[in-house]
Amino acid sequence: MKHRVSGRKLGRTSAHRLATLRNLSTELFRRERIRTTLMKAKELRPFAERLITMSKRETLHARRLVLRDIHDSGVVSKMFDTLSSRYAQRPGGYTRIIKLGPRRGDAAEMAFIELVGAELQAKAPAAPADKGAGEKGAGKGEPKAKDDAAKKAARGKAAARPKTESKGKAKATGTTRKVGGSGS
Repeated sequence: MKHRVSGRKLGRTSAHRLATLRNLSTELFRRERIRTTLMKAKELRPFAERLITMSKRETLHARRLVLRDIHDSGVVSKMFDTLSSRYAQRPGGYTRIIKLGPRRGDAAEMAFIELVGAELQAKAPAAPADKGAGEKGAGKGEPKAKDDAAKKAARGKAAARPKTESKGKAKATGTTRKVGGSGS
C-alpha cells in the first residue's frame, strides 16, 4: 500500500532527483517558461513555489536559503529583484502547467511550466522594439535577409554537385565518372 508516501521518484536516486529539480528551477527562473515532462513539471511546481515564497522575504537569510538550491547568482538576484516584487501581493500559485501531449519517440506526456505573469512581461518589450525598428529602417528585416541569403547559399551548394554519367561497362560495376569541370 502507498499510504503516506508523497512525491515521485522520477527513476532517479535522491541526490540525482534533487539536482534535477535544482536545474529545472534555475532554468524556469531564468527563462520563465520551460518544456519538460508532465511528471517533472508536477514535481517542480512545489519546489519552485517554495523558492519564490522565500525570495519574497528579501532578507540575507532568505537569500542564502535560496542560494542553497539555485547556484546561479544572476538568477537569484533576478528572483529577489523582479520576481519578488511581481508576486508581492500574490499568496501563492506562481506557476502554471500547460499540457502539450505525448512526445514523439517514447510517448512521454510533455508540458510547459511557466511563471504566472511571464506572458505579460514577454509582450511588453516587443511593442517598443518593433516601433524603433520601423523608424530606423533596420532591425528585424536585417536578420531575416541574412537568414534568406544563408538558405539560398545552402541551396546553391546542394545544386552545384558535379553531374555524373555512366559509360557502358561502368553501369555493371556501379562506378561513375565526372563530366566536365576542371581538375584531373
